Amino acid sequence: MRRRQLPFIAALAAPLLPMPTRAQTPEWPSRPIRIIVTFPPGGSSDIVARVLADVLSQRLPQRVLVDNRPGAGGTLGAAYVATQPADGYTLMLSNTAPIVMSPPIYPSVTYDPVGGFTHIAYLGATPLVIVVNPRLVPATDLAGLVEWIKAQRVPPGFGTSGAGSVAHIFGEQFMQRTGAQLTHVPYRGSAPMQADLLGGAIPLSFDTLPQNVENIRAGRLRAIAITAPARQDMAPEVPTTAEAGFPGLLAENWLGLAGPRGLPPAITQRLHTETMAALASPQVRARIDEHGIAMRAMTPPEFTAFVAEEVRTVGGAVRALGLTAN
Repeated sequence: MRRRQLPFIAALAAPLLPMPTRAQTPEWPSRPIRIIVTFPPGGSSDIVARVLADVLSQRLPQRVLVDNRPGAGGTLGAAYVATQPADGYTLMLSNTAPIVMSPPIYPSVTYDPVGGFTHIAYLGATPLVIVVNPRLVPATDLAGLVEWIKAQRVPPGFGTSGAGSVAHIFGEQFMQRTGAQLTHVPYRGSAPMQADLLGGAIPLSFDTLPQNVENIRAGRLRAIAITAPARQDMAPEVPTTAEAGFPGLLAENWLGLAGPRGLPPAITQRLHTETMAALASPQVRARIDEHGIAMRAMTPPEFTAFVAEEVRTVGGAVRALGLTAN
């Protein structure tokens, strides 16, 4: 009789046993996700993050929000992400500045730009454009701009979206290559810098091409050259630096999606898959193309290797400049 009762007793006790760990863990995502943008609203990173967040919000069961945390060449936002739990709820719209350019410049940076993050997806890249205020600068080509700068009694100011940005480093390389002396004028993002450029507070700037196309087309700014190896469809009339007589004077700002180090592989792969699907959608492609960002697919390991190579080569070149931001 006791033997016959054992299966019945076991059946009654089964609901009291601990459930498997997987059943106890809420399915990801169970709450809203944040994408940290390391620059103020209005720049390329912010625009891409908001386009991506809109589509991911449709593809995932939770909303994806954009949180701007600018400062110190993007390092403040990057440092914040690096210290967050690796649970898939805090991500970063990574780009060249906080990952490659700024760490050699800012002594306070403590995060590892390669190993300190999970590099999820490469999104694309956009070149810079050299633009001038036509009311202040008579030059119409790069050689003429160099000649004009050298003729000034005081080194003119060149505006960028911030110290440690791609544009800042390009400006330093521009001076080394041409021998023209400029004074760096860093801003907290492209929008305030453009306002001063249009208002005449600074005569020229180095900035991402998409941010300036509207003003270039309207004649409010004059494009001198782009820092890409080939002309861009969104501004086909603007020559490259190579065409302007300065081959090798190149720069681009790449964009990616990253998370804190140790992001679970399943979440990493899900985010990568959904991001790639979002980039392939017509609505995202149209918006990205509109902003002159050349997309390229990379797996998470490929993107990680890409970041490591950028830090080694480009970051090494920045380190060799010996720049330090206070």
